[in-house]
Amino acid sequence: MSLVLHVVHYPGEMHLAVTEQGELVDFALWRPGAPDHVGDCFHARVEALVPSMGGAFVDLGLDTAGFLPLPKDVPPLTQGQAITVVVTRAAQGGKGVRVRLASPDGAPTTDTPRQGAPRLIATGPTPLERLAALWPAASLAVDSPAAAAVVPPALRERRLPGFHALPEDIAAACAALEEPEVSLPGGLSATITPTPALIAIDMDAPPAQGVLPKQTAQYAANKAALPALMSQIRLRNLSGAIIIDPAGLAIRKRQALLAPVQEALQADPLRPRCLGVTALGLIEILRPRVLPSLPELLGSAHGRALAALRHIVTHAPGTTSLYVGSRILHALEHDPQAVADCTHAIGHGLNVVLAPALPDLHWSLKQP
Repeated sequence: MSLVLHVVHYPGEMHLAVTEQGELVDFALWRPGAPDHVGDCFHARVEALVPSMGGAFVDLGLDTAGFLPLPKDVPPLTQGQAITVVVTRAAQGGKGVRVRLASPDGAPTTDTPRQGAPRLIATGPTPLERLAALWPAASLAVDSPAAAAVVPPALRERRLPGFHALPEDIAAACAALEEPEVSLPGGLSATITPTPALIAIDMDAPPAQGVLPKQTAQYAANKAALPALMSQIRLRNLSGAIIIDPAGLAIRKRQALLAPVQEALQADPLRPRCLGVTALGLIEILRPRVLPSLPELLGSAHGRALAALRHIVTHAPGTTSLYVGSRILHALEHDPQAVADCTHAIGHGLNVVLAPALPDLHWSLKQP
């Protein structure tokens, strides 16, 4: 059991944690009520051609349109044309999904127009299947019958018998992923600040002590902390442009950190690139955007709604009424299974009540 993929069930979601020798090495959320659609295949229709953006908006039958970048070697499309597409990037950052043209064998195509409304043709892998593929040697440990029920047939032979609660230290490590502050080796810490344009990471260190010169000690401390920081980037699925401000190190000495950063990034399956050090001494990393980051998932209306249900199940099972802001209510109305999961777990009904006095993204167990 040195490598284990834990499936932990909560109302409306599964927490997926991969552990190796008792250390958290990978993490993902699986929310069946809000699928990311990556890998899904759709019969779509071209809504609008946007030459200035090098692509087209397509109707997938979802709440928002998808964007289709068009390579130069693809035959011209026309508005209203029916095509088959595969989702390559989930909706995130206020933008819809990104898609590519596809045929049954995966080759680019502009299929002969088909009849019928835009619709889902085939689903891609779930987050559980993706993690299982990334960690093929990992055994599966489920915490409950509800978690066992979502394990697909192809993975059942990897499941450990019985039910296994997530170890307390791993549960604490997973909970820490929700915090912006990160503790790093050598007494260093980092503060992660997502913005609409980029992810800013500020490293901090206590005053250098010991016999080594200050800058030598600061370089050694930053270098030793980088593997743990790169691991946090992967665990939280931080993506897009990432800038890191090393701790207490003179700008002229920060170039020496590039090799350790590049080495620490090699284990990341998304193959992020270290672009260099800016004139301000900030380390630039570009990590492909495929799935929403953990901060975005947790901070969304759906994420906050599920956090409320998780709190009720784990800390306040006697709750009979949940008072919510308008966006929380909207999220729960669109994920009735999450509320059903909660009522099943606590053994009685739960009234979800709109509280106009609460801000849109807030909730309370007491009437405001």
